[in-house]
Amino acid sequence: MLRPVRADRRTTSPRSAAPLGRRLPLVAAAVVAAGLTAACGPSSEPAGSAAAATATAGQSSQAFPSESQSATASAAASPTASAPPSASASASASSPTPSRAQSGSGSTGGGSAKPARTSAAPAPARVPGPGYDSSADAQKQIDAALRAAKADGRMVLLDFGANWCGNCKAADKVFAQSQTAGILGASYHLVKVDIGGNSSANSALLRKYSPSGGTYTMPVLVVVSPSGTVRTDTHVTGNPSLTAEGINSFLRKWAA
Repeated sequence: MLRPVRADRRTTSPRSAAPLGRRLPLVAAAVVAAGLTAACGPSSEPAGSAAAATATAGQSSQAFPSESQSATASAAASPTASAPPSASASASASSPTPSRAQSGSGSTGGGSAKPARTSAAPAPARVPGPGYDSSADAQKQIDAALRAAKADGRMVLLDFGANWCGNCKAADKVFAQSQTAGILGASYHLVKVDIGGNSSANSALLRKYSPSGGTYTMPVLVVVSPSGTVRTDTHVTGNPSLTAEGINSFLRKWAA
């Protein structure tokens, strides 16, 4: 009785193993198909065959291109990405950049730009008329001229003379000419001091600025710097020619 039982076991075991071997490929194919379905979506083909799974995998690979293909297509479709760097740099360099002045006017609502500051030239100094004022306070006039000279850098020209002096009248005529008056106004503060009267104060001023003494030949022209230093004294050097050419040359020489 034991032998038939063993025979039955040997015959039964191969029969049950054969269907299991045939089912394994189907199970594996189903697993693969299920994985592709989960990754790529449901397939229109039945999931039971290997051919359907292969077709689904092929469709999946066609529907979802690789990253390199996607990047290449995206770069080809984008005009900005397809432009070479040199072209982008050239376009950036050629684009006009608004100037500061345009930006400034735009920010102020179109207002006009402020003009640049310029330093105006000082107004010409006053040139006294002909003659000498015996009643004037010459010391105050000289002090005022020195203060003005310190402010604007001009020289001070002291003209010691008298109303009855012929040479002084000749010099006055030249001072009144436009060219000479322009030099005086631009470079000097002119103070005329009367020494033809009995003013001891004015005589003291003459000796202060022309201390060499002796006999004075009028007019005595003394150029004084803004600091009060005597630069030249015609009592020492002699008067220039009392013509426009002579006086203008003298004034230009000592103006600087």
